[in-house]
Amino acid sequence: MGFLAILLALLIEQARPLAYDNPVHAGLRSWTRTVRRNLDAGEKPQGWVAWLLAALFPAVVAAGVHLALMQISVLLAFVWVIGVLYVTLGFRQFSHHFSEIRRALEEGDDDIARQKLATWLRVEPTSLPRAELLRQVIEHSVLAAHRHVFGVLICFLVFWVAGLGPAGAVLYRMAEYLSRNWRARPDGTPSAALQQAAAQAWRWIDHWPARFTGMGFAIVGNFEEAVASWRGDAERFAVGSDGVVLAATSGAINVRLMPLPEGAPPPEDGDPASRPDPQLAHLGSVVGLVWRSVVLWMLLLALLTLARI
Repeated sequence: MGFLAILLALLIEQARPLAYDNPVHAGLRSWTRTVRRNLDAGEKPQGWVAWLLAALFPAVVAAGVHLALMQISVLLAFVWVIGVLYVTLGFRQFSHHFSEIRRALEEGDDDIARQKLATWLRVEPTSLPRAELLRQVIEHSVLAAHRHVFGVLICFLVFWVAGLGPAGAVLYRMAEYLSRNWRARPDGTPSAALQQAAAQAWRWIDHWPARFTGMGFAIVGNFEEAVASWRGDAERFAVGSDGVVLAATSGAINVRLMPLPEGAPPPEDGDPASRPDPQLAHLGSVVGLVWRSVVLWMLLLALLTLARI
């Protein structure tokens, strides 16, 4: 049932994308704001209590509803799982940004592409060189694919096997959201304790999902280069699990995702920085890499499902 729920959720999400201002996501954002305002006392214990309430409570609710519906009707529980996956899992929650930027680049309008990227990242537009623009588009695209698809999928499966229904998908998405939302702001909120709790919890939760994503990219891409890049240079790409995903992507499609410091000597052969600069064709390679990885994990899930029948 897990395989079928994931497949149907992905198909529904492709046919009818979830709007950004949908009531479910808006409600969860309001919930996290309420928790932060009422429990952020600036102390480490309160920081963890706030995070547990903001992230773990919705996951517990998702598991509780699933278990209750299982007592009433397996079909109702199945529909509930599909609904939860629909709001937590899917490409269309970010892919329209990628498509708009790619279209602008293909038409030669780099200024529009820069504006679209700034809108995606919610920052002010900058005068990025084309290679740097492409590098950032590739980086944010693969990280978004990991956080919206592969990471959710992996956490869902872990909790599903444990009999907790869609709780893993909810916990992963809430943890990822809090890691972004509970960062320092100009008004001095949230407290350092809350920021540290959100960041630390995200590092723990995303540790293994990121490595499964990197392994998937390696299998469907250039395996040797992806694994070598991941094992030897992940920390050079980014801090934490993001570095694993980016390093594996760089090796899998043979593209340089590591900006060279100004005035730095040419990198030696074998160094990730010696790979070709990002080109427009690499955007197509990223799309292919991600979809092949989706097919890979769905096939593995289907085989596991058949083995249990």
